Amino acid sequence: MDSNLSLTDIEDILGEQHVGTSYDTPLRGDAFNLTDEEKIKAISYHFREIMQTLGLDLTDDSLNGTPGRVAKMYVKEIFGGLNPANKPQVTLFDNKYRYSQMLVEKNITVYSNCEHHFVPIIGKAHIAYISSGKVIGLSKLNRIVQYYAQRPQVQERLTIQIANELKTVLQTEDVAVVIDAEHLCVASRGVKDIGSSTITAEYSGAFLEATKRDEFLQYIR
Repeated sequence: MDSNLSLTDIEDILGEQHVGTSYDTPLRGDAFNLTDEEKIKAISYHFREIMQTLGLDLTDDSLNGTPGRVAKMYVKEIFGGLNPANKPQVTLFDNKYRYSQMLVEKNITVYSNCEHHFVPIIGKAHIAYISSGKVIGLSKLNRIVQYYAQRPQVQERLTIQIANELKTVLQTEDVAVVIDAEHLCVASRGVKDIGSSTITAEYSGAFLEATKRDEFLQYIR
């Protein structure tokens, strides 16, 4: 990268190219020093300042409650996956049926937010695993996807985080994750291309073999 670029130029380039900087969501060490209510209060104050800077009349009945609503939405809903207290509790069960083929859960709704512009990423996740002797309830697969989606994200990181969590909780390396999503930072601003989507994939264990990977891809087509 050009050494003559300013920090602002570099930040813009990273944002426009949708480049992530780590596999882990970047969090400060003091990220959880404040309670949820304290965070809501602080975000509400700052969002009110943003709205005022934009010239909006916050005495209007329709706008007056917006800062508080946005703050609560950020903390309790769309960015709730930042808080490890919200991580799904997973219970493993013995694979009593001795089912040894892949289990595929497809078309899991992904609703995340781009960390570069804080606008939605909307799509579907398709996941598969081969049991190493343990299984989990199907709804937990959806909840794992939702947990990691509910934070400012880059799609590549989201894909890897879901795959790594599945490998950990299922105690197997035989995991596959594919995400197909539309980025509103591409569709609603910038290039404004409403017809494109982004596909990312992470394969490990048995899914590194072409035949097993192709079988999975055939299922989700």
